[in-house]
Amino acid sequence: MKQPNNDDTSPAYNQAVQAAYLQIYKEAKALLSTVEQEPLRQIMERECKTADAIDIVHEMISPLIYMRLERYSTNQLAIHYGYASCELASQFYPITSAFIRTVYKLTMASTGVNNIEDCVRTDWVITECEELFEYIQDGNKHHTFRVLKYKPTNTKRKQQLQVA
Repeated sequence: MKQPNNDDTSPAYNQAVQAAYLQIYKEAKALLSTVEQEPLRQIMERECKTADAIDIVHEMISPLIYMRLERYSTNQLAIHYGYASCELASQFYPITSAFIRTVYKLTMASTGVNNIEDCVRTDWVITECEELFEYIQDGNKHHTFRVLKYKPTNTKRKQQLQVA
């Protein structure tokens, strides 16, 4: 078992956290792009580089998924996340559950050279992503709006080809 990283503000630690965040971000966009409904593929993104006590490095908000990379005054990077609460029978449950698994899979101690497991913060977790998305969209000052291109999963593509 890897030993916990005692220096959570080291450049190597922060680089590992940022690399994990970027991979989570990439996989989150891939998950969202499989949703057929365009309103659920909409995202709001924010990048900031200020000297506040808590600095938002990057933030992505969608109606289904929320993620944020923060830099604290101690120079430590941390990841916050959120997901839409979905019932097990919902068509969006596989997307939100895959997102949560990705967050923890890519930050667990056995994944990389540095133990960044403690970078995932759960002091607050967003569970109403759609409401947050609408709130930010209505009073948007810092976010950029985008719509992800629809990319059906292999199963859906095969079904579409069989029907045609």
